Amino acid sequence: MLKNSQTQFGVVSVVIHWLVAISVFALFAVGFWMVDLSYYSQWYRTAPHWHKSVGILLALVMLLRLLWRFISPAPQPLASHKSWERRTAALVQFALYCGILVLVVSGYLISTEDGRDIAVFGWFDVPSMGKLFANQADIAGLIHEYTAYALISLALLHGLAAVKHHFIDKDHTLMRMFGRKP
Repeated sequence: MLKNSQTQFGVVSVVIHWLVAISVFALFAVGFWMVDLSYYSQWYRTAPHWHKSVGILLALVMLLRLLWRFISPAPQPLASHKSWERRTAALVQFALYCGILVLVVSGYLISTEDGRDIAVFGWFDVPSMGKLFANQADIAGLIHEYTAYALISLALLHGLAAVKHHFIDKDHTLMRMFGRKP
C-alpha cells in the first residue's frame, strides 16, 4: 500500500519519514564534526560539499513530503491518545518542519554569500543570490548552529515519545511509522 489509510502510514510516507530522520541525524553529526576540521585535513573541502549536497537533497525530499501530505493525508491519531498528546505531537511536528526549513535557508545563506553556487554532487547547481545583507554568513551561521541543536533535541524527544508509546502505553504509534497494521 503506497498511500496512507485511516489507520496506518503507507510505504511512501514511511520511506520519506525514515529518510528524513536518518538525513537529519547524519547531517547533524557531520556538521558537528566538520566545524573542527583544520585547513590541512583531507576532509576540509569534502565534508562541507557532502553536507551541502545532502542538505539540498533533504530540502527537495521535504518538498516532496509536503506534497505527499496533500495527496495522502496522515492516518487519524489513535483513540487512546489524550488531547494534550495530539496537540503536542502536532506542535512538535510543525516545529520539526520549521526547523528543517530554517536550517536549509540558513545553510544556503552561509554557502552562497560569496556568490558561488552550491554544487549538488555534480548533478546540478543551486544558484547563489550572493550577499543579501551585512555579515550574512556569520548571522546565518549562528542561526544554523542554534537551530541544528534545537532540531536534534526535538527529534530526540519525538523518538523518545514514540518509544514511550510503544513500551509504556503499549499502543501502535511506533509500529504505524514502520507501516505495520494495528
